[in-house]
Amino acid sequence: MADMNRRIRVLIAKPGLDGHDRGAKVVARALRDAGMEVIYTGLRQTPEMIVSAAIQEDVDAVGLSILSGAHMHYFREVKRLLDEQGASDILLFGGGIIPDEDVPKLKELGVTAVFGPGTSTQAIVDFLKRAVPERWKAQGLA
Repeated sequence: MADMNRRIRVLIAKPGLDGHDRGAKVVARALRDAGMEVIYTGLRQTPEMIVSAAIQEDVDAVGLSILSGAHMHYFREVKRLLDEQGASDILLFGGGIIPDEDVPKLKELGVTAVFGPGTSTQAIVDFLKRAVPERWKAQGLA
């Protein structure tokens, strides 16, 4: 059984050609300041690169920041690759410019949470501090 006091590990990624990463960096810093281990992959990541990094880094969660309008494609691909690689236990969440009507579709795909513009970083921290330990318990790691 794993120690419930272990640090939550989160990968923050910017898929696709979108070059605006300020929000991703703000979220990464807030998670780090909240005591989490954060891996920021940088710009222009493919779904394959994101999933490979998530598995190599043994993260608990992957957060995608998408402003390009291609959110359905990228979330679908990352989730598919996580599942194919036997990493479906990694929480997938994200944010950016995502229309409200797409949020239920993303949740059906397996996206755990979607945070829109103006969401406080504390809301994201609180989500991860609740959801990751719940996942650990469900996996018998706690």
